[in-house]
Amino acid sequence: MSTPMPSSASSGAPAIDLSFIRAEFPSLQLRIDGQPVSFFDGPGGTQVPKCVIDAVVRYLIFENANTHGAFLTSQKTDEIIEEGRRSMADFLGADPSEIAFGANMTTLNYALSRAIGRDLGPGDEIVITDLDHEANRGPWLDLAELGVVIKSVRVNTEDCTLDMDDFEEKVGPKTRVIACGYASNAVGTVNDVKRVVEMGQEVGAITVIDAVHYALHGSIDVKNLGCDFLLCSAYKFFGPHLGVLYGRKDAFRSLKTYKLAPQEEAPPAKIETGTLNHEGIAGAIAAVDFISRIGERFLDTSRGVPSRRDLVIAGMTAIEEYEKPMAKRLIEGLMQIRGVKVYGPPIDGPRTSTVSFTLEGKTPKEVASDLGRRGIFVWDGDFYATTLVKRLGLAESGGLVRIGLAPYNTPEEVERLLEAIESIAIRG
Repeated sequence: MSTPMPSSASSGAPAIDLSFIRAEFPSLQLRIDGQPVSFFDGPGGTQVPKCVIDAVVRYLIFENANTHGAFLTSQKTDEIIEEGRRSMADFLGADPSEIAFGANMTTLNYALSRAIGRDLGPGDEIVITDLDHEANRGPWLDLAELGVVIKSVRVNTEDCTLDMDDFEEKVGPKTRVIACGYASNAVGTVNDVKRVVEMGQEVGAITVIDAVHYALHGSIDVKNLGCDFLLCSAYKFFGPHLGVLYGRKDAFRSLKTYKLAPQEEAPPAKIETGTLNHEGIAGAIAAVDFISRIGERFLDTSRGVPSRRDLVIAGMTAIEEYEKPMAKRLIEGLMQIRGVKVYGPPIDGPRTSTVSFTLEGKTPKEVASDLGRRGIFVWDGDFYATTLVKRLGLAESGGLVRIGLAPYNTPEEVERLLEAIESIAIRG
């Protein structure tokens, strides 16, 4: 199946038109002092389309029950969980039996690290990175209490990319786990995770990829990537607050998870403690179907009926191509404003549409607050990329201002944002 062709558009005008999706997001009707709100807060969680809201409501009204009962609503719940696994498998390029659900990525990663830690001891080594969100650092750092040695890969502060030479030096025969982010939630850097996984395979290490930030910005193929585990969160791609864990079958099967005696021994249930967020799973299914419907607009179906996986890839490709020229315009516009310093990889380098900056004479909180009063929502702080912000020397001054593009944003909103930032810079 064909997917949208990349465009080299140099202006902020998107290569393709996704304006039709804005009508599906009820929150976009919000106004402050008569001004429509512009949601650039997507890296902390996207807005939610009505189909996802409807799926959650429908579950709570017509299907709400616990699992494995001998009655209709319980059976419906069982079906929703299994469909949720199929849906997320199509999203990630996995098999349904390799998909587990949890409260959030952090909770799942702690369960994963504790399970892996049962086979680790003094002298074993884990490699993490300075670029990562703390949710893919803290669970591994805590294993130092077992005598495990934790090594953290340096970040090149001039362009916020990983020092891959340092990465290779830190991976060795004692490396048991490598944990690395697919993309930086703070500055948008996309890492060469394929190379990272290959490094792990060369020494027989378990590879764990945090794809929470990347999941909205490009299609993921866990089979091609070859990682052992990958985590993401549905609320970062239009769904409810729900954590998702992919585990390669053999790696998942060998995990010594902490579990209750009645809990299933086989994956994925072996890591799913307690009652799952059933309404969240229903919403996640709808979120993947929403992305699939975007893909329908751009996929050549003349050669047959596409699979949901085909549609997901087409949808994600469309989203990426829509956001790319707007991100370029945003970065170029910010760099023209006096006192602004943009942090992150080059405009045309591997990156997502998340852009972070500082403004001379203003704290990130002051900038975000001023923009918020104008109905422009951005984030400020370290976004749990605490180590990166420290390495950049920004921890004491309040971190960064973070702008995140999503497919419901428009070039007009980007221009409005740039004008607002320039007015803040001029006013001083």
